Amino acid sequence: MTPTRLVQERPSDAERDRALAILRDGAGSGRLSHDTFIRRMNFVLRAQNRRELADATNDLPKDEPRLLRLFRQVVAQIPRLTLTPRTADRAIRLPGLALPAPGAPTVRVGRGPGATLRMADLSVSRFHAELRAVDDGWLLRDLGSMNGTHLNGLRITTPVWVRPGDHIAFGAVNYRLTWTDPRT
Repeated sequence: MTPTRLVQERPSDAERDRALAILRDGAGSGRLSHDTFIRRMNFVLRAQNRRELADATNDLPKDEPRLLRLFRQVVAQIPRLTLTPRTADRAIRLPGLALPAPGAPTVRVGRGPGATLRMADLSVSRFHAELRAVDDGWLLRDLGSMNGTHLNGLRITTPVWVRPGDHIAFGAVNYRLTWTDPRT
């Protein structure tokens, strides 16, 4: 058989189905308008030889190899990964915030004029939180702030005990609690 004779042969149903699949993919990906898809589909269905099938699909991408298609499907099934460094791996030096001495008045944190510790950051509410010395320890309480008060990465909703070394955040402002012995 000569190559010219192969082109002149009538296309099989499987060849028509492949051509229609290529046209559907072209329409689905936006390469063909709806009217062009309909016109070419009718042309494929009436094609008398393989050359006419090729003419209807020659400007569209052909089916990708089976292995490549399988690879794309597997990659699409893998969830997107986001990597965040562990806290221990971060070399972040947080500024220290000294805990009040036992018997000291309550420290109010916020942007408002009544705050003992005033912060200009917009993520800090006017009346954000308070730090109170109680007996042998300290209590941290959120005062209904918009961006929350966090202790060691967790948002607090009730008063919690804190100690030196804890990481606290008022909105986006972060501190490491410290303690200086008042006797020294």
